[in-house]
Amino acid sequence: MSGSPRSDDIRAAALDLFTRQGYEATTMADIGAAVGIRGPSLYKHVASKQDLLAGLITRAMNDLLALHRAAVATTADPVERLRRATEAHVRYHARHRKEAFVGTRELRSLQEPHRSDVLALRAAYESGFRELVNAGVEAGRFRVASARLTSYAILDLGMGVAVWFREDGEIGEDAVVWEYGELALRIAGAGLPD
Repeated sequence: MSGSPRSDDIRAAALDLFTRQGYEATTMADIGAAVGIRGPSLYKHVASKQDLLAGLITRAMNDLLALHRAAVATTADPVERLRRATEAHVRYHARHRKEAFVGTRELRSLQEPHRSDVLALRAAYESGFRELVNAGVEAGRFRVASARLTSYAILDLGMGVAVWFREDGEIGEDAVVWEYGELALRIAGAGLPD
């Protein structure tokens, strides 16, 4: 789907409807009604509902991967790299709650080859965190029993933010991001004696 204003409107409507109703319960007619286009006319702008879902989830994963790369490129220190990667992860989930929700809940609705493509992106993203943990262990800065479990726990932190965080809530985004960075370092055993 191109980046035209109409395509952007369709994508935004699909994201909203998939979040509220779920992928299976949302029809192309629902999406069309949300943007003022009759259901069949949507096919001039998008190939299928499945392509819409795959595009939304793939875009979110590509955004996360790009943010991760940018965050870790700013320092060689393993502790700071994990902190910055976690902060980028948490900030994304605070700002893109619908994308996070659909990306997690509707993974089950993806069909091949979209499912395998998204799973590969998710594996690459998790691997980036695991590599950061392993680098910190090798440098003697982290102490963990399992780098994989540590990366999963850190990723779950950010994903959970998408569930409860609100811009007008009691705790601001910057405070959440900073505190979750601290929690990630604790999970990785930063500063623990050997």
